[in-house]
Amino acid sequence: RRPPDEEEEAEVGWQEKLFSQFEVDLYRNESACQTPLDRQYHEEILKLEKAGGRKNYRIFTYTDHDRFTNLEEHCQKVTNSDYEVPSYLAERMANVRRRRQDRRPIEASSLKSKIITWEPSEEFIKNNHVINTPVQTMYIMGDLGPYGKLGHREYEHVLCTIKVDGNGVITVKPDFTGTEGGYRIVLDGEKREVWKYTVENASVQVQPEEEEREQRVFRDLYGRHKEYLSGLVGSEFEMILPGTLRVFVNGEIVSAQGYEYDNLYVHFFLELPNQWSSPAFQQLSGVTQTCATKTVGWDNVAYFCYTFTLEMFFTQGDESEDNLPQWPVLYFEVLSLDFWQRYRVEGYGSLVLPASSG
Repeated sequence: RRPPDEEEEAEVGWQEKLFSQFEVDLYRNESACQTPLDRQYHEEILKLEKAGGRKNYRIFTYTDHDRFTNLEEHCQKVTNSDYEVPSYLAERMANVRRRRQDRRPIEASSLKSKIITWEPSEEFIKNNHVINTPVQTMYIMGDLGPYGKLGHREYEHVLCTIKVDGNGVITVKPDFTGTEGGYRIVLDGEKREVWKYTVENASVQVQPEEEEREQRVFRDLYGRHKEYLSGLVGSEFEMILPGTLRVFVNGEIVSAQGYEYDNLYVHFFLELPNQWSSPAFQQLSGVTQTCATKTVGWDNVAYFCYTFTLEMFFTQGDESEDNLPQWPVLYFEVLSLDFWQRYRVEGYGSLVLPASSG
């Protein structure tokens, strides 16, 4: 809507709306422009001043430097209940500083020692649930006041909010309208005016070669970040395949007691049920050394102290199957060796591998 010609002089100039007064004065002075963006603003301001300014005086913006705060974004309520009490997380998130922050670089050595906090305190858990990513915010405002009364704060309404966080993610709220139609703002005045507006992405379509160049930059960035994380964790950390359970068993055959003959040894082997597998180099059986027994109390005890290591993989075949998988079983055979080098079977046993350490 364009105001009548006789009221144009009473309108507030677009410069005082699009920029703060300090910024306008700054960009008018060419010698004060330091960056290419400052010089671009300087040229645009001169061109618009020569052309008589913009015809639309109602659209302007606020940035971080204007210290404007949209109170609706800082509302601590997360439901529409009148009796809601904000939780600890809601209160902390409402007070998060959303302006740009200056962060000091953290040395890699200090990061390396704090990758895992084994015993986090309750206060540590609460503080780390609060996201405090630095954010730059710009509000696109609409001055919906009556003709001749533009420039009053009570008539300003937020049309769109654009945020850019420290990770480079751009958030537009509300979203681009597209084919869904425009957004409506109903004023509470006597005339009860209804304003309708649309939010469109006016960016030029990216050319295929530019998009490919951008993808190469992203791939290089992600590759460097992956190398950085690998340097923190170390090269010995090995990832398993998705949907696979990997089990390591470090066991020890300590002793055998209560058998009739002396010079005992133990033969053991592992049985893997269906959907279980092991590496090709993995030995699924083993034999302890032959051990002479000692008399301990009333029993003859053979101390082996034989250690072994097993590695297994479980792959879920049918995702809809609700049954728990069968667990691997260790089978033992206790034998003895006599003076004539004859072997005798002293007993058998089995053990389902425990699902937890200990």
